[in-house]
Amino acid sequence: MAQGKKIYVIAGEASGDLHASNLMAAMLERDPNLDFRFWGGDKMAEVHSGLVKHIRDLAFMGFWEVITNIRTILKNISFCKEDILAYEPDAILLVDYPGFNLRIAEWAHEKGIKVIYYISPQVWAWKQKRVHKIKQVVDKMFVILPFEKEFYERFNYDVTYVGHPLLDEIAKHGFSEEQRKAFYAKHELDARPIIAVLPGSRRQEVSKKLPIMLDALKPFTEYQVVIAGAPSLDEAFYAPFNSENVKMISNETYHLLQSSEAAVVTSGTATLETALFKVPEVVCYKSSRFSYEIAKRLVKVKYISLVNLIMDREVVRELIQGDCNSEAIREELSKLLKDDAYRAALMKNYDELEVILGGGGASDKVAESLLLELK
Repeated sequence: MAQGKKIYVIAGEASGDLHASNLMAAMLERDPNLDFRFWGGDKMAEVHSGLVKHIRDLAFMGFWEVITNIRTILKNISFCKEDILAYEPDAILLVDYPGFNLRIAEWAHEKGIKVIYYISPQVWAWKQKRVHKIKQVVDKMFVILPFEKEFYERFNYDVTYVGHPLLDEIAKHGFSEEQRKAFYAKHELDARPIIAVLPGSRRQEVSKKLPIMLDALKPFTEYQVVIAGAPSLDEAFYAPFNSENVKMISNETYHLLQSSEAAVVTSGTATLETALFKVPEVVCYKSSRFSYEIAKRLVKVKYISLVNLIMDREVVRELIQGDCNSEAIREELSKLLKDDAYRAALMKNYDELEVILGGGGASDKVAESLLLELK
């Protein structure tokens, strides 16, 4: 078999693992001889061998957390550079994860290695000056949010908008009534409707927010509470949070959302996933005071959830830092569950969101374009 092109992929978070795995699969369909070496997670490892570092060892949240783990991060960057040189790839494919990946992009450009970026860093939110560096060091940028192409045009940088890959991922997950019953039976759930809790994938953020989320849900005894466990965290981590009315289900977040009446969700990709599954949600964000005070001064966007950013208005309620408390979560959730008009208005906005995101096929579009870049 002829030696195929070699691609070094770096994804540092659960969402990056998902989207990179779908892209790798789409590329291998077109060229089975491709070889990948990568930083990522279980989903990427299911598509191809070559995992170097797992995302569970890479996710650090907030300014303070990054500072306290800076030696580990710098060690990882140094190791990554050595590993890339040893592998001698035809291109590096960077997936989101900007703090790490932009450093690698700059270094790789200096080494004459082609740099492809899939899922733009959120430079439109903060550090907009990073665009000038991106223009210099990234050979091709693929963006997934409709407003990002216009943003980059302001800096005379031509990027390719491919639509959001979540549309394809969610379309794969049909869920019949029989499958719902099987899901309930498999996890020994009772007949009560479910409130899903999506506390994030990083140890620090889960530890900070999950106790607040669960405390808010204590009065909702007519519902059962189910935590979406992250693949980057083991079951033992969640054990202290389990109780008679609280269960944890790992690696089945989509099935959980399809079975839920409402959700309490950490800001990030999960807010968009929840909306596309048409689940009413309240969005929560809370970090260390130090990290929050810095972010407040640097971040240039009106909203923290992708749903509101894309819609450019508050569609889902955002509870940030001090507002992220049990009482506020409980109040919003009561409206989502019991106020029919409030819920119906949210569903109408969700439908509009889906239209704005356009058609699917993001992974296929990127795969085709990327393979042309490698010729």
